[in-house]
Amino acid sequence: GQVRAILGEAKSDWDREKAQERLGKLAGSVAVIRVGAATEVELKEKKHRVEDALSATRAAVEEGIVPGGGVALLNAISALDRVKLDGDEDTGARILRRALEEPLRRIAINAGKDGSVVVEEVKELTKGLGYDAQMDEFGNMVDKGIIDPAKVTRAAIENAVSIAAMVLTTNCLVTERKEAASAAAAPPAPMY
Repeated sequence: GQVRAILGEAKSDWDREKAQERLGKLAGSVAVIRVGAATEVELKEKKHRVEDALSATRAAVEEGIVPGGGVALLNAISALDRVKLDGDEDTGARILRRALEEPLRRIAINAGKDGSVVVEEVKELTKGLGYDAQMDEFGNMVDKGIIDPAKVTRAAIENAVSIAAMVLTTNCLVTERKEAASAAAAPPAPMY
């Protein structure tokens, strides 16, 4: 509307070109986000946060959103409960159930709560309800704005299962050994 009017009223080629450029950026969903900061380190941090937010937004537009705070993962456990498994498959499902609880457990622990208690309380709630660690209360995660892109949640599960399957079917793994604490850092031995 407004940009097209400016384009129609442009008196010079330069004005017309700039208006056309603006219209193209708007039609092509292009935007410029300016990020400012007092230091270069702060600027880089803010820039990374903006990039993360843009990526999350794109993912949410592609596949939608799910309740955040580990609630969608906890809700996914019910799909495992509907499948009858035996032997190694059942063992794998039990490991996956525990892994799907872990993000919520960590959030609760970081908020100073007993993670296992919070997980059990959320399991008793209706789907979509969860624990808001910032407000220290339970509620509807979507209504509270605590959401995750479904694509990110799905990809995290797929990648974790893929890595776990690779580790379980590998005959040998090479890892880095943690360095032992230096002798200077060890407490002095008592002298008698």
